[in-house]
Amino acid sequence: MLDVSRVQKELVECNRDKAISGVNITLHDGGSDLSHLSGTITGPVGTPYEGGTFRIDIRLSREIYSKDCTNLKEWNWSRLTFVEVLPSMGKCTEQELCAYPFEPPKMQFITKVWHPNISSQNGAICLDILKDQWSPALTLKTALLSLQALLSAPEPDDPQDAVVAQQYLRQYPTFVATARYWTEAFAKRTLVGIEEKVQKLVEMGFSEDLVRNTLESVNGDENLALEKLCSG
Repeated sequence: MLDVSRVQKELVECNRDKAISGVNITLHDGGSDLSHLSGTITGPVGTPYEGGTFRIDIRLSREIYSKDCTNLKEWNWSRLTFVEVLPSMGKCTEQELCAYPFEPPKMQFITKVWHPNISSQNGAICLDILKDQWSPALTLKTALLSLQALLSAPEPDDPQDAVVAQQYLRQYPTFVATARYWTEAFAKRTLVGIEEKVQKLVEMGFSEDLVRNTLESVNGDENLALEKLCSG
């Protein structure tokens, strides 16, 4: 099952230096489910994403199986280093290895971003540590910092969005201009007028985190946000 104590510890440690690292993690929509989180990263300086704040949906696997096992090596799970895991775990169940941190977190950009390794349609991400290069030794903060680094150093030869990758390779100035425009349009709009909307909705009794997430989901439309908040 999901390692709740580890996730709680990671949240505290990640948010302790968020002003310096530029990454932050909260419970999704101000809820209590530790398997569904919301992350934010700031756009790296010197890139078309500078000045933007990018929201990321984070889901942690908590799959449940019933098979018991005293010898983990009978499973051919290449992502795990059994020499490191076995001494501290002893007998375990398969469900413990199918949940976070043994499975990578599922991350997806909520904020629209123009980048070769991020889908411009649905925010899907192409990053090796979120797939076959994940290790239980890594953390949610590590993953978010890796996404931040990916904004600084795109990998167009291994794209998630082929159209953006081709533009990056063949029309780089146009790519930079488009990426900067998307940052201004989608990642910076929270800085202009949104605080007034947040304050008004918070005064109606809704939590600030829930208000911000709802406004983000409806592209800042205050009326739609209110309707969604009231509908539960």
